[in-house]
Amino acid sequence: MSKTILVLGSGVAGLTSAIHCAMRGFNVIVFSKRDVDYCNTDKAQGGIAVVLNAQDSYEKHIEDTLKAGAGLCNREAVEILVREGSERVKELINWGAKFDKNEKGSLDFTREAAHSVNRIIHASGDATGHEVEQTLLKKARTFKNIEFKPFTVLTRILTKGKRFLAIEVLDIKSESYQYYIGNALILASGGYAAIYRNTTNPETTTGDGIVAAFIAGATLEDMEFVQFHPTALKRYNAPQFLISESMRGEGAYLVNDRNERFMEKYHRLGDLAPRDVVARSIVFEMKERNIDKVYLDATHLGEKFLKSRFPTIYNECLKYGLDISKEAIPVSPAAHYTMGGVKTDINSKTSIEGVFAAGEVACNGVHGANRLASNSILEGLVYGKRAADSACNFAHNREQMDFEKPNITPKPCNKQFLRKRILDLKETIWEKLGVIRTIKGMKEILNCSWALFLKNYQPYNCEEGITLRNMAALASIIAYSALQRKGSIGAHYCIDTPHSYESKEHISAKIDDMVNTL
Repeated sequence: MSKTILVLGSGVAGLTSAIHCAMRGFNVIVFSKRDVDYCNTDKAQGGIAVVLNAQDSYEKHIEDTLKAGAGLCNREAVEILVREGSERVKELINWGAKFDKNEKGSLDFTREAAHSVNRIIHASGDATGHEVEQTLLKKARTFKNIEFKPFTVLTRILTKGKRFLAIEVLDIKSESYQYYIGNALILASGGYAAIYRNTTNPETTTGDGIVAAFIAGATLEDMEFVQFHPTALKRYNAPQFLISESMRGEGAYLVNDRNERFMEKYHRLGDLAPRDVVARSIVFEMKERNIDKVYLDATHLGEKFLKSRFPTIYNECLKYGLDISKEAIPVSPAAHYTMGGVKTDINSKTSIEGVFAAGEVACNGVHGANRLASNSILEGLVYGKRAADSACNFAHNREQMDFEKPNITPKPCNKQFLRKRILDLKETIWEKLGVIRTIKGMKEILNCSWALFLKNYQPYNCEEGITLRNMAALASIIAYSALQRKGSIGAHYCIDTPHSYESKEHISAKIDDMVNTL
């Protein structure tokens, strides 16, 4: 009987895992919440941080990552990321990925905040994620043993004891539950930044894999660390479009409503300070000036440069009547990336036997308290491969276990009501668990969101019901974890606790612990 590996997610980590599993002869089923190319990876702009520049070194990239992580990175995981990253990127190039070159025909390297040297490669100026996603999809489609299941949302991971059995998914179009048995499961379903009102993520990024693993008994870690991108477009009647940090790397700078540069008064690195610092500084500046946005000024870089280096940003802003070569871009922070997730070791193993995790869904210690810019695609490549290796080795020696399909009666959906609850919860999450937090606010949301999660624990027969349940669970877990941390550090900033780089412990969350204490 042929062995099957189930892969949840079709971004960089999921497709990398699927390809490497298929290379080893396993049947692979890839599940995605929308079309296979609708994901965070496809929307990523900045680039990939990788040591390919002669002026760079593994040691420099490792140290930059550790510094950005505020002392909470797992050094071994970071060393693996950096040292194996070069090989994974070269593999991607061999599969057809085309990155921008300079006038000499060599890779064009740029820099973003907290990088000590130019090491970030990019494609089509600011469309790196799209190039990576399309390259991986093209490669994956050459394998007959990879099958795609779009428009499915993970609802439960079914186990026997602590061993993986199968997954339960909701087919979004038919609104019916389906079950898939596998020899191993790889979670690569992304993070949870879309549970916030202001976010750069697609609306589908609601931590489905993380919540399913949590309900199944997996250990989560570092869930309080949510990275807010400092510069999302803030314009009436326009979406919250990400304005890449690469723009500041190329010389753009932040100004307030008086056209005054303000970052130097908050950090010695000014506009190139770490993301968490820049996001908080913008919030402080907005409160001080009583404004709802600041501005990113790139006009001095010139129209020709902006059109060639940032064509996606230039053209997207132009759709909303904003010529960034002539006027500054109105921006404000938005939830962008989540460092927390399903706890794994350096081989992507979770606490559930037969379940592996890679990419933003996972927490392996690479990012610590604050991800270094442009390390995310690299992590998907490196740990997607590691997840595949571990899953294949596990599945090779294990037969599928007997499985009896659960007898469930899904709750009926009132979609209009559920959508209203989702919007209300997004607003509350932004207010209570946003860039700047308070103990009072975190306690308030923990109490209400945990009750909402328990009330909506049983499955609905629509995506909206699953989304509300998962958002309530995640809000509870973020607040629960943040309240246990006694010092502000990295992306977690509470005005009631001191900012302390001595706050080096990792906060774990398990469903049994939370049920027993809340």
